[in-house]
Amino acid sequence: MVEEGNIGASNKAVEEDNGPKGLYYCFWGPIYWFRMLAMETHWSFVFAVVSTYGISQGLGGALARVGTEYYMKDVQKVQPSESQVYTGITSIPWIVKPIWGLLTDVIPIRGYRRRPYFILSGLLGLVSMLVISLHGKLHLVFALMALTAGSAGVAIADVTVDACVAQNSNKNPSLAADMQSLCSLMSAIGALIGFSISGVFVHLIGPKGVFGLLTIPAALVFSVGIVLLEPHDANFAYKEVSEKFLDAGKAMWRTLKCPEVWRPCLYMYLSFALSLNINEGLFYWYTDSKEGPLFSQETIGYIFSFGAVGALLGAILYQNILKDHPFRDLLFWIQLFYGLAGMLDLILVLRINLKFGIPDSVFVVIGEAVTQMIGRLKWMPLLVLSAKLCPSGIEGTFFALLMSIDNFGLLSSSWGGGLLLHTLNVTRTKFGNLWLAILIRNIFRLSPLGVLFLIPRGDPNSSILPTEMLGSEDETVAEESSNVELVSLVNSVDGR
Repeated sequence: MVEEGNIGASNKAVEEDNGPKGLYYCFWGPIYWFRMLAMETHWSFVFAVVSTYGISQGLGGALARVGTEYYMKDVQKVQPSESQVYTGITSIPWIVKPIWGLLTDVIPIRGYRRRPYFILSGLLGLVSMLVISLHGKLHLVFALMALTAGSAGVAIADVTVDACVAQNSNKNPSLAADMQSLCSLMSAIGALIGFSISGVFVHLIGPKGVFGLLTIPAALVFSVGIVLLEPHDANFAYKEVSEKFLDAGKAMWRTLKCPEVWRPCLYMYLSFALSLNINEGLFYWYTDSKEGPLFSQETIGYIFSFGAVGALLGAILYQNILKDHPFRDLLFWIQLFYGLAGMLDLILVLRINLKFGIPDSVFVVIGEAVTQMIGRLKWMPLLVLSAKLCPSGIEGTFFALLMSIDNFGLLSSSWGGGLLLHTLNVTRTKFGNLWLAILIRNIFRLSPLGVLFLIPRGDPNSSILPTEMLGSEDETVAEESSNVELVSLVNSVDGR
């Protein structure tokens, strides 16, 4: 096994040496990299990653965010506190990601584990976006149902493509980092392009027209389910499905009861839930003609695009400078700066920036970029910590569970922010107490510092789980090489 790994690494090094170098590498390098990934995995896998992460989540997610903001404000004409709550409702499909993960791992459809779920995801997106875009005046309840169905489609595609990445990482361990880089790069580039053009499209064709455009990403995800190369399993025992779900649930519950696991999970939930989300109140203020700066649709899109740049810079900063720092020390400083960065919104709403001659558009771009950069710096160590909390055998499903805990924290944050806006009477036309909402939010952002003791002192290079949960090296190799069904993986955790 070691010799084969060395040979594979040597071949990869030789291939890289034969690749394009010099002044033209900036152009040919990415093309050569894409070609290498397509040859080593399969072109349909690269197409799945680009379609799901780049087009559906990145570009489509950016268009959907700006389009939904204006749809709730201008079409449904709801209050900012209500819009905040409705945004949380549409994120519920992301909270139940473990269910989608279990379905794709445990229940194949007509012998395939991935392709049918891509097709289902694409159909959900196509139908829901067409309903919103073509209906003259859709009732709020049905609009929420359609938006939630569209969100479910994106979430199912996300889980399914993650499973594809995990499978290919097991088959090609030397390319695991390249595949993760491909996912992150596509998402970042897609979001940057999407936010840059979102305001223009909202201005030209309106928010409902933007939802019509979102049928294109959904159609691409649908096409992934048609062309994806996947082995066919014609002899699946469907009678064992309930047993597999039960075993998976037992394994996850046993892991969650471990103090080394539930303590960081509790911190992750609290750190997101206590960072109250009042973005809808700020958005309504941004576009208000009396008390706000009256930003145009194009300006709103450009503001969010600079936020995407800030998030990308945060990822680069973490990867190159901060990734080896201890979790507790790093999260202390990040959470502290996250609370302080919120003061930029307070300065903007109180119009203090104008007293120093800084235009609103410039100041809000700086604030959005800084906030998104710090937010990404906060997110990445938690992702690394989550990966280290996953026991051997159920890594994929348990990681999805941890992401669901984070998403539930974001949902609590959104609903808590909506309640705060409602309590302070921040409406479509009244923003007198918006500064107080921002101040309270900033104080709540600092409160997770009081529960940092829940985070282990170790760094990303140290083990967190007890040794009995890590699994032996032989078990890990066997799992990676066989890629067996979830029930076998659960049994390896039981020690049977």
